[in-house]
Amino acid sequence: MALHKLGKDPESKNGGSPTVYYDDETDNYILQGWKVTDSARLSNMDIPGHETVIEFPRRMVQFFLEVKGGDGV
Repeated sequence: MALHKLGKDPESKNGGSPTVYYDDETDNYILQGWKVTDSARLSNMDIPGHETVIEFPRRMVQFFLEVKGGDGV
């Protein structure tokens, strides 16, 4: 598996998360972010047991390849 770090949150203190990765074998994004634990928000979603929900700031959309207009890796 070849993961490519596309970018970390530019406003994160101490270079922490969230982070966006791209997996060139699966052609999928992998997102590292804040775990959503608010039961009111989670109750509005249908989340299978094998999935989880994370949150990341809108400003991080800049790291998605489609937004950048190319493959960028």
